[in-house]
Amino acid sequence: MKTWHSEAKADETPIISSRVRLARNIKKYPFLSRITPEQSKMMIRETTDRLSNHFEFIAFDQKSDAEKRFLLERHIISPEFLKITKPKGLLMQRDEKISIMINEEDHIRIQAICAGDDIDSVWDTANKVDDLLEENTEYAFDKDYGYLTSCPTNTGTGLRASFMVHLPMLERTGQFKSVLTAVSKFGMTIRGIYGEGSEPMGHIFQISNQITMGKSEEDIISSLKRITSQVIESETRFQEKALSERRISTADRIYRSFGTLRYARSLSGKEAMEHLSSIRMGYMMKILDAPKPDLTLYQIMMDIQPGNLQLIKGRELNEIERDIARAEYLRGIFKD
Repeated sequence: MKTWHSEAKADETPIISSRVRLARNIKKYPFLSRITPEQSKMMIRETTDRLSNHFEFIAFDQKSDAEKRFLLERHIISPEFLKITKPKGLLMQRDEKISIMINEEDHIRIQAICAGDDIDSVWDTANKVDDLLEENTEYAFDKDYGYLTSCPTNTGTGLRASFMVHLPMLERTGQFKSVLTAVSKFGMTIRGIYGEGSEPMGHIFQISNQITMGKSEEDIISSLKRITSQVIESETRFQEKALSERRISTADRIYRSFGTLRYARSLSGKEAMEHLSSIRMGYMMKILDAPKPDLTLYQIMMDIQPGNLQLIKGRELNEIERDIARAEYLRGIFKD
């Protein structure tokens, strides 16, 4: 089955993906900090039963560490979900476009994601899943405050909308901090590749709203689209400047990255992501004159992460073995 990250739209613009996440709590159960293991199991069973005809249940606690890391690296679960020690559940569709975390920071976290710039589509999808669940579930809701959540910053709509974007030139030219400051003034934030608390890799970031209360879902999404468009315009402007003023040095960096991935025998994750970022930029700027791989660049970026790489190899790998396996995988992708 074709997953969102295997679609060509993931490589067509600086926007890799669009995502919407809804935070919900069920009225009859205590919030995460006070819910008991028995209540958690009951809530998981009830939620799973209501959605079993639409989603596959993943027995998360039976997964290996590599399999759990795989789910994180593919944006199916959050870093916070990995840390939760109470009983938790996961529902998802095979194409990875919709996933539902049960008993993360909130009882329910509905996520819809797609390749490229289509935030309206994923909002519509997430909203439909929310309506489906709400048919037989009473949420914790206040007429003045909206949906009640564990963290006050999510109270209101409970909506986090985000774009995952590739911004190599803004970071390399030292402009990223000024962009970060400007974005925050409009109630938006820029985080690492896996969201809050994560580090950027390969110049990939998530732009999302910070405020969920006092605004409608449509207002939040409209603001996100406007701010992201301005960030992308800045990135494009610096790419064009590099083409006109530093074409040779820019092309040299890109082709060196291409050569490294074609011939290297050992690569750390950080180094490989840096080179893949250069190659993605090379295709975007039409500098790299080489056939594109069969896989999208973002699919390749996920495949070389530790969890994905170990599942591809079919065994646990230590750090040195991962670096060797990563280089081997990339040589296969970028071979003559």
